[in-house]
Amino acid sequence: MSLSWLVKDEELKNHSLWGKEHWSAGPPCTMYEKKPLLDASGKEVEGLYSAWVTLNNPAQHNSYTTGMVKGVIAGFQNASLDRSVAAVVFTGVGDKAFCTGGNTKEYAEYYSGKPNEYGEYMDLFNGMVDAILQCKKPTICRVNGMRIAGGQEIGMACAITISADTAVFGQAGPRHGSAPDGGSTDFLPWFLSIEDAIWNCVSCELWSAYKVKKLGLISRVAQVIKKDGKFLRNPCVITDKYVEDGEIVYGEFLEGEAGRTAREFVKTAQIDFTLLDKAVHGMIWKFTNLFPGCLAKTLDSLRAKKKYFWDQAKNYNRHWLAANMNTEAFMGFNAFNTKKITGRDVIDFVEYRQLLARGKPVDEAFMEAVLPKPLEARIKY
Repeated sequence: MSLSWLVKDEELKNHSLWGKEHWSAGPPCTMYEKKPLLDASGKEVEGLYSAWVTLNNPAQHNSYTTGMVKGVIAGFQNASLDRSVAAVVFTGVGDKAFCTGGNTKEYAEYYSGKPNEYGEYMDLFNGMVDAILQCKKPTICRVNGMRIAGGQEIGMACAITISADTAVFGQAGPRHGSAPDGGSTDFLPWFLSIEDAIWNCVSCELWSAYKVKKLGLISRVAQVIKKDGKFLRNPCVITDKYVEDGEIVYGEFLEGEAGRTAREFVKTAQIDFTLLDKAVHGMIWKFTNLFPGCLAKTLDSLRAKKKYFWDQAKNYNRHWLAANMNTEAFMGFNAFNTKKITGRDVIDFVEYRQLLARGKPVDEAFMEAVLPKPLEARIKY
């Protein structure tokens, strides 16, 4: 028996929470764009799209401002609820950086010394990570350059990472007044050995795309340097051998004169993202040819392992990070923000530890003693 007699409302509902109020084109901003989905031959598929959430603040290495965080949340939530979107791509403007984390200028000039304000900002940041982890579409981090600090954290929240081979990966918090508690302390132990995760978090070293691919942090690396019409692997990184003198060297940066020569070449080299974007669109096409319900369930089941520790820690991390804006974050972010004035981007760590060893209170005089200064004079405390 036909069910045509049932009364049905056939008008499509709009489930989006946001309009366009959190996106724009002028930096610093987050941009949101729906791009036609491409099949295996590169032909546009009618009525289907990939959603691109793009961090647009290249002058500050695509560090995210408070407004940009809102734009990322809106982008992932809208893409998740858009029935025409097959996958979401998270990337940055330019060829230097995907994202280097929170905007240190904003942290230093507005949030430092204001723990309540920063706590409310962290509520937004946590909402950004949640929006990525809870997106019902596959999420691809298209790494076009540095993925550092908070940029590393929001990138790891994505399901898949495809990186330019000129990108570098790492943390910065312990050197600049914070802890990588925006996801790295939760996610990295899933990707790396526990000792590699610890070293990556505390050393503040930068690792190459080839190294993190070898270690299992990302899925794919694409060549982006072009010379005489041909793509070259990043010459700054060892990729032509795995072992030297009994040590694994694949993915490590070249040192000495060879490293300096390679870095100078890369500074002026032509950067072409054709192969990177081909890999991204190929991944989207693979996702498109799967049952969407089964795909979403599989992604949620796998993300649950990352979400478990993230959800356990995000609220108490929020409170600690807020309180820290009165002490180490105040010093670290202000030191970084005033580098052009002082010539240094970090505090005097030895002096800091010496003052702690003498039981000194962390007050204004303490901070003045360890922060870099415009003049050579050094305050004794």
